[in-house]
Amino acid sequence: LNILVDTGSSNFAVAGVPDPDVTSYFNTELSSTYKSQGIDVTVKYSQGSWTGVLGTDIITIPKGIYGSYTINIATILESENFFLPGVKWHGILGLAYGALAKPSSSVETFFDSLVRQAKIPNIFSLQMCGAGLPVSGSGTNGGSLVLGGIEPSLYRGDIWYTPIKEEWYYQVEILKLEVGGQNLELDCREYNADKAIVDSGTTLLRLPQKVFNAVVQAIARTSLIQEFSSGFWTGSQLACWDNTERPWSIFPKLSIYLRDENSSRSFRISILPQLYIQPILGIGENLQCYRFGISSSTNALVIGATVMEGFYVIFDRAQRRVGFAASPCAEVDGSPVSEIEGPFTTADVASNCVSSVSLHEPVLWIASYALMSLCGIILLVLIILLLIPPRCQHRYTDNDVVNDESSLVRHRWK
Repeated sequence: LNILVDTGSSNFAVAGVPDPDVTSYFNTELSSTYKSQGIDVTVKYSQGSWTGVLGTDIITIPKGIYGSYTINIATILESENFFLPGVKWHGILGLAYGALAKPSSSVETFFDSLVRQAKIPNIFSLQMCGAGLPVSGSGTNGGSLVLGGIEPSLYRGDIWYTPIKEEWYYQVEILKLEVGGQNLELDCREYNADKAIVDSGTTLLRLPQKVFNAVVQAIARTSLIQEFSSGFWTGSQLACWDNTERPWSIFPKLSIYLRDENSSRSFRISILPQLYIQPILGIGENLQCYRFGISSSTNALVIGATVMEGFYVIFDRAQRRVGFAASPCAEVDGSPVSEIEGPFTTADVASNCVSSVSLHEPVLWIASYALMSLCGIILLVLIILLLIPPRCQHRYTDNDVVNDESSLVRHRWK
């Protein structure tokens, strides 16, 4: 089975029944090692969701990590907008922290199981390739996932590390953005509203609405095109050029500044237009059409595949940091389409660009239970007061109304 590697979720799940949009599935009835736990699980993503049943099975790693290991695996029985037409994958490997595991953080993640049983270092790294190649949805542009370490042949130059701010998603701290070398001049907290994460399971670079608007204005202002359809920026329209033309030269590069491990320094990762102006397959005979690889977001800045395809990314969980290095496969026509540079001073930004109150789902659940308990106590007191004999000084009338307004806690899905 082909599996989507997702650093923005924490469940390992594969198709467990036939589906019109998958070519293969895991028939657990034919497995001598699979054991169902009988626990229902539902996972929702920014696009799509699935429902299945948790179980365990035995896996082996084909190269480098020898032995057999027991891991949690969910078999997907129902899904909505998860398996899409034309995709070549049959499941998802969530590599984020256990805090995001469903139905609870007590479900040990695939990588945690591997670290515990195989005794490998608590680090993995990812090289995603596909820069400048047409978007086909097949996910077959290649790349490498290294479990337990770093592979020197997959990067060039130095590795620059930024601290992980919170261990749920791989949450990092972004200090500023530049378009064509010009600072957007936004408050750095705008870039981290309400979190900034590194997520291989998200296709595009997603920006909070205010940041997105500023980036689009800066690109439109900096590019050599005077008039451009608004539908291109919002993702509802493609932009097309003659097959002999390459539009990348008319767009600026985009730079993201991340805080270094030394908090007084930063480094920047830059992507050239070849990464965010993305060719689409099969539109017209004499035209090549492109989509905008950046979109708006309501709840996070997401460094997705649009950016990650430019770098070798190291998820060093042992030292609570994410590393970036130049990737040899991030080239188009023999020229690099990404850059990494530093160090730079952080004197021009706040000492902390991330909100000090970091509420993620487990904390929200605790808060909701506490509030419900408080409401229950208040309700109990009111009932007792209502049952107190009439000799009590205050007699409740029909005009007395008890309001018990409670709000549902919204899940913070990716």
